[in-house]
Amino acid sequence: MKKMLARSGKWFLPVFFLALLMNGTAFAKAVLPDFVELAAKLKPSVVNISTAKVIAPQKRLRRPAPTPFGSDPFEDFFERFFEEMPQRTHKERSLGSGFIISDDGYILTNNHVVAGANEIKVKLADGREFVGEIKGSDEKLDLALVKIAASEKLPAASLGDSDDIKVGEWAMAIGNPFGLAETVTAGIISAKGRVIGSGPYDDFIQTDASINPGNSGGPLFNARGEVIGINTAIVAGGQGIGFAIPVNMAKSIIPQLRDTGRVTRGWLGVSIQPLTPELAQSFGLSDAKSGALVADVVKESPADKGGVKAGDIILKFDGKQVHEMNELPRLVAATTAGRKVPLKVLRDGKKLELTVLIERLKDGAVVGSQSHGADLLGITVRELTKELASQLGVPEVKGVIVAEVKEGSSAEEAGIVKGDIVREVDGLKVATVADFEKALAAHKKGALMRLLLRRGELSLYVAMKVE
Repeated sequence: MKKMLARSGKWFLPVFFLALLMNGTAFAKAVLPDFVELAAKLKPSVVNISTAKVIAPQKRLRRPAPTPFGSDPFEDFFERFFEEMPQRTHKERSLGSGFIISDDGYILTNNHVVAGANEIKVKLADGREFVGEIKGSDEKLDLALVKIAASEKLPAASLGDSDDIKVGEWAMAIGNPFGLAETVTAGIISAKGRVIGSGPYDDFIQTDASINPGNSGGPLFNARGEVIGINTAIVAGGQGIGFAIPVNMAKSIIPQLRDTGRVTRGWLGVSIQPLTPELAQSFGLSDAKSGALVADVVKESPADKGGVKAGDIILKFDGKQVHEMNELPRLVAATTAGRKVPLKVLRDGKKLELTVLIERLKDGAVVGSQSHGADLLGITVRELTKELASQLGVPEVKGVIVAEVKEGSSAEEAGIVKGDIVREVDGLKVATVADFEKALAAHKKGALMRLLLRRGELSLYVAMKVE
């Protein structure tokens, strides 16, 4: 029996590793998408978009006289000569991508691909060309809806669920980079929820699938062939770093673009900032990992009417958890004007339930100002006077203003600047330098002190350690 076991043992390890290798190969085949099949299936739904914008000639501005003794007759002659020469209009051309979202010819692309275009040509994968018409656009999300008139049904892409994607999943982009039509690239989802400073609703998908100029407006697909994003931006000089608008954000506005040509959004009327550990501690919170800190409330706004106050921490909006600051503007924007929405806020360590009546965001209105706070100290303050306010160009004429920021201090590192107005210290109003010094004296060295500052039209909280 022992001989049999020993003999079988010689075969056991090789067979085991062979089985493991075979299972691993099968596993890899199961996970790796069939890009050949996907490309063949999806390319017909992707289009190339070429635009032309007519640039009118600009009138030449005459230069001032070259000498203090009057004009130079020769200079005047040449100025009139060139001024009277006929200047031609010219066309500025650009290339981009898009994808068909309905079989009757609606195409989704980036707004910056077609904005201001006088001519739009859409070329399908089969070579057919159509004239495109902009049916609606949204500058804030950088999306546009284009329509072409085809005599037959067109192959439309299937829109997926961008909320379900996970970092590490396979992704495939198809587009028109550098004018190279129907280029297919593949990679993975590198990150989610990226904020790159392109607008008030930043929530980009990051991918390492190659995206280049000309890919703008093209689709980013998942392994099932569903659109999960609209390729939009790249990092200049960066390789393998591209960004796409989550398709769920597009799905929420497509009906408005199709029906009215524009997008209306909800408005709350608050200025918000992240809740840092130092600020959380200054508010008496031992563990605050989520929420949006309200730095200011616009007068007569829905937030003001609903009882929201500066210093509140918004934890939930319409039943949805606010995990971090940037989620709140997106949740508010997606809310229909006229709806009553419940808010859960944290105020003075207590959770409160409020109700706000969302209004429509007007053109040009501030979506939701975002201010960033940090540790700070090393400031000199002065009492604000009319003369000082005029000198510094600030609208307030009363209060306490930062007159100097100590070089190398934590205040300088935090970005505190000369001209910031101190409005509150630990929730108490500050009207004079004496108020500020009194508040400072109440803190021991190393203790946290929370300031509410006014900078231009923005308010922000900062937490500082007393040195």
